[in-house]
Amino acid sequence: MERPGAPDVLHVVEREAGPPAPGEALVRHTVIGVNYIDVQHRTGRYPLPAYPAVLGMEACGIVEALGTGVEELRIGDRVAYASPPPGAYAERRCMPADRLVKVPDGIDDFSAGANLLRGLTAQYLLKGTCRIKAGDRILVHAAAGGVGLILCQWAKHLGAAVIGTAGSDAKAEVARSHGCDHVIVYSREAFAPRVRELTGGAGVDVVYDSVGGPTFEGSLASLRPRGLMVSYGTAAAPVPPFDVFRLNRLGSLFLTSPSIFTYTRARDELVERADDFFAAIAAGAVRIEPGSRFVLAEAARAHAALEARATTGAVALVP
Repeated sequence: MERPGAPDVLHVVEREAGPPAPGEALVRHTVIGVNYIDVQHRTGRYPLPAYPAVLGMEACGIVEALGTGVEELRIGDRVAYASPPPGAYAERRCMPADRLVKVPDGIDDFSAGANLLRGLTAQYLLKGTCRIKAGDRILVHAAAGGVGLILCQWAKHLGAAVIGTAGSDAKAEVARSHGCDHVIVYSREAFAPRVRELTGGAGVDVVYDSVGGPTFEGSLASLRPRGLMVSYGTAAAPVPPFDVFRLNRLGSLFLTSPSIFTYTRARDELVERADDFFAAIAAGAVRIEPGSRFVLAEAARAHAALEARATTGAVALVP
């Protein structure tokens, strides 16, 4: 892309990846993840440092060459990443080696390459931002989305009671089959009063909100006193300016806006969280669905489908 804009700013060019610099690995991609952060980069909401630019923060592939100083990897290793710098929408790229994690045998390329960002997000939300335990009651927005499907399953495995929201009956059914005890179709009814009804008036312990502005007020209204509001995305719209003292009046609520990149900044923490996600898949606690796949040259179509909420689960580009 030469500039921010609509999906049609994305187009294919031929460019050499080049040899890896010290501390880098050249990775041949097999599966590339498409995420909302890519949309935010494309539209300019999260500005990129320079143009022309290549999008993409997530992929799985094979190490083809190593720069000097790389000791944890070998040529031929199957690896995945979910990290800056952008540039994953490519057949090959050089990537900082300390951002790559090895993919265990038994974990397929799609689960790693199109779901690691979502899996790491679910992991830190459930075990970093707060520690979900048996008996907790949580509300998950976009429960049939990429993060939502993983988050709901994993929370249910940990013993939580899970309420989800979805935009249609079809998506509600998907959410129910992935760990939700109750699903509210927000296009048909206001979710906050329904949450109160489902919890006997008490409210939930935690709300996970990736939607942003349209759901923010209702999310606060769904919490119990001293509950935690986790605003980890703004897929629909930014959250408007907010008077922090309202948290006091609403019941001494907690509010956090976490980033995956803070929770995986240290390599040992990145590896620990990735290994935990892969272990959850292997144990059956998290089931990865086929999702939607596009060839790499169809990146614009993939973005359009994602923005139209026409996808369920992960979206991937395949070179």
